[in-house]
Amino acid sequence: MPAVNTASLPDIVFMLLFFFMVATVMRQNTLKIDNNLPFADQVEKLDKKDLVMYIYAGKPSSNYKQYGTEAKIQLNDNFADVNEIASFIAAERASKREELIPFLTTALKVDSDANMGLIGDIKQELRKVNALKINYTTKKGSVFGRD
Repeated sequence: MPAVNTASLPDIVFMLLFFFMVATVMRQNTLKIDNNLPFADQVEKLDKKDLVMYIYAGKPSSNYKQYGTEAKIQLNDNFADVNEIASFIAAERASKREELIPFLTTALKVDSDANMGLIGDIKQELRKVNALKINYTTKKGSVFGRD
């Protein structure tokens, strides 16, 4: 009985490896805050995720209770203060091509229990750096919970 021909086996393995490398999505940020998004009934999906800068706000999650119970801002993977938003926006703009900068959107992923004073402070800092294209990230559903 002849042996099994395994000449094409490396080709198949590399094809599968390439497929999984292309199809896998890596998580961008590790959330250190509770992020229970509010509901909205009229939502739109953002087209180009690579042109979005995310600012997270909410109370620290159970793993990060040593940072207190007040709502905090998270930029990328670190907690930040309101005055660090300008440098975050500048760094994000610097990482993009110049022709894409006018299309950048700042997405606020804010916990539904967050203090609106913090949101107002974030928006003031965004105005200072002329980041006026803002998106509020929500979950789809009825605002009043009558779905």
